[in-house]
This record gives sequence, C-alpha cells and structure tokens, in this order.
Amino acid sequence: MPTRFTASQSVEIVVPEQPVAICHYLRQPQRLVHALVDPTRIETLGEEHFRLKMRPLEFMTLSIQPTVDLKVWADANGTVRLQSVACEIRGVEYINQRFGLNLQGYLSPHQINGQTWLKGNADLEVQVDLPMPFAMMPKPILETTGNGLLKSVLLTIKQRLLHQLLADYRLWVSAQSEQANLTSQVPLISSNTQII
Repeated sequence: MPTRFTASQSVEIVVPEQPVAICHYLRQPQRLVHALVDPTRIETLGEEHFRLKMRPLEFMTLSIQPTVDLKVWADANGTVRLQSVACEIRGVEYINQRFGLNLQGYLSPHQINGQTWLKGNADLEVQVDLPMPFAMMPKPILETTGNGLLKSVLLTIKQRLLHQLLADYRLWVSAQSEQANLTSQVPLISSNTQII
C-alpha cells in the first residue's frame, strides 16, 4: 500500500524598483528555471518543458535520485506556474515502478502600497510503495521522515529563489537597458549625406 508524503512552502519577496517591471522578466520561463536551479542539473526539452535531475535524496538507508519533467509557463498577468508532468527514479527499478511525484507551484507579482511583491507557493506530494523492511515500520515515523525530506527540498528551492531570482532580474534589466541604449545610438544617414 503506497505511503504518501506532502510538503508545502510559501514565499513573499519585496522587489526593488527597476526600469523594467518584473512581470516582463517572469514571462521568460527558461531564464527563471536557470535562476532557480543549478543549470548543470537542468535539460531544456522545449520552450516550456524542462528535465530536472534532483540531488540524491536520503530516506532512512535508501538513496534515490528523482528526475522530474516540469512544465513552466507564464500567464498574461505575469504569474509563473510550475507543474510536474513526469518523474523517474533511475537505478532503483523497484521504487521507480511504485513512485509518483506531483509538484505544483506559482509565483505572481502584486502591487501593495506602490511596492511590488512576489508571492508564491509550492506543493509537493510523493506516493511510494516502500520495499521491505521500510513497509514494516510505523507509519507515523515514515511520514515524519518523508514529510521532513520533502520540506527540505522545497526549502532549498525557496532559498535559491530568495537569492538568485532578484540578482538575475537585475542582470536582465541591465542587459535590456544596454540593448536599448545601443539601439538608440545607431546613427541614421540622412538622404543628403554623400558617401564616398
């Protein structure tokens, strides 16, 4: 019988004012994913689809490394949504056939008293049919351990979000400004200028 583990994490971030609103930055899922996750562990499958090779997870004496396919997209108001679409446990076939992972999350910009905030939430659920001897362990111990593990995964993502996202947003704004300056500095040749 499958054991179910769950965790949830919310986040609120004050966004420092920049010349380009953060909702424009959030409409680029690929840039966002690379800001949130170590780029060496991400494979781009398509414009909105990514494969994430998670770090190995230690559950009691078991070590597993899930590979999760994610869909990440932005809607019209700049809210970024994330949803797992597939999962695989490589190297442990017994668990791979009895493992399900569901990750859903969002991050959206809000204006509060003239200040931009990003508010978000992520829910992570795992269902797994554990092999012996884990299946014989008391359910409360299993659930406490599993829920704690999932919470640590979400906490790691949250910490990276807090540190990397705003830094990458500033880099992106500065690149946008440089590009705009270069475009505006291209000299125009008037029709009466003679070119020799």
